[in-house]
Amino acid sequence: MQQKKIPLRMCSGCGERRPKKELVRVVHSPEGTISVDLTGKKAGRGAYLCRNPECLRKAQKAKRLERAFDCSIPPEVYERLEEELRQNESQ
Repeated sequence: MQQKKIPLRMCSGCGERRPKKELVRVVHSPEGTISVDLTGKKAGRGAYLCRNPECLRKAQKAKRLERAFDCSIPPEVYERLEEELRQNESQ
């Protein structure tokens, strides 16, 4: 029996390739909002991060999410994303 292929994605913070289910998708919706997508099915451009808030800080410092979404991201959005990651990390 052939094994199912596991999709890999790269973390925007640390650059490590991991299975898609281990990462959190950050989505830039067509309306212009940026949010955490736990289902992985929201419409919009996606970027992936480890569930570690430190990876979000690394991505913010190197402006990797801004490059991925081709727009500037205000600091309030990063704070909200970090809060959502911390809530999901504790669950």
